Amino acid sequence: MEPVKAPATLMEAIQYFSDPLTCIQFFAALRWEDGQAVCPRCHSKRASFLSTRLMWKCLACKKQFSIKIGTIFEDSPIGLDKWLCAMFLIANCKNGVSSYEIARDLHITQKSAWFMLQRIRHAMHTGTFNKLSGQIEADETFIGGKARNMHSDKRAAKITGRGPKDKAIVAGILERGGNVHAVVVPTRRKQALQAEIREHVLAGSAIFTDELKSYEGLDEFQHEVINHAVAYVDGEIHTNGMENFWSLLKRGLHGTYVSVEPFHLYRYLDEQVFRFNKRHTTDADRFVQLCSGVSGKRLTWDQLTGKDDTSRPDKDVVSDV
Repeated sequence: MEPVKAPATLMEAIQYFSDPLTCIQFFAALRWEDGQAVCPRCHSKRASFLSTRLMWKCLACKKQFSIKIGTIFEDSPIGLDKWLCAMFLIANCKNGVSSYEIARDLHITQKSAWFMLQRIRHAMHTGTFNKLSGQIEADETFIGGKARNMHSDKRAAKITGRGPKDKAIVAGILERGGNVHAVVVPTRRKQALQAEIREHVLAGSAIFTDELKSYEGLDEFQHEVINHAVAYVDGEIHTNGMENFWSLLKRGLHGTYVSVEPFHLYRYLDEQVFRFNKRHTTDADRFVQLCSGVSGKRLTWDQLTGKDDTSRPDKDVVSDV
């Protein structure tokens, strides 16, 4: 199978992926070298395509397999035409797309749409990358509902203290003009925040933070502090890049998703981080990069709902709100 060109717009994606065979050819070209199917059981490349079933039969182990095996699509009864259109939407909508909207657009149930979107977010998790360097901004933010917007019963159950207590904390590190790293942390004390900086930032880089005491002691970096009680910008000293990312994140959480459980918060971070880090590419390229990352990332319902939490990369640091 020859590589196929990715659609550039949602309208093109809907038309292009309306043919099931085209969906298989598109994904096979991304998943396997030269589009040559590889058996997931014995890893043999000797496979015959069954055009009547849109599957392959391995000529070595005699087993049949589909394009979905070993991906986020595995065991899903939803066709690739709907999957790929949903992936195009979530990859390119800056504020995200809700499960209710996906359910209406694809004519599936809201529960199926929510499961689908969570699996796509699982594919958006890029893991570790090269250490950030140059000019770095570090900041943290709180995620959680405002007490004044809650019903009295819910307020009494969820608000047990003052200020940031009972809110999830997210730490962010941004390389100006480059990638951002964001992760849920259990606290904004020095041990948690500085551990993230030392793990993901190259020593000797220039780091800009606010006046939070937890950032004191970063002696291996060129550390500059902006006092937000006085000014938000002092030459190159500011954290406005991270504030921009927090704005995008909260616009999606508050405006599109409305209510996100802390248990799933890191998945929504992965979604926003993916889009932000691919912001310099086209919609088509961003969609292709997302499709290229679905292999080897199967997510079951039990893993998603917490009965089996082996898929969570930071399960030990999610705040209990």
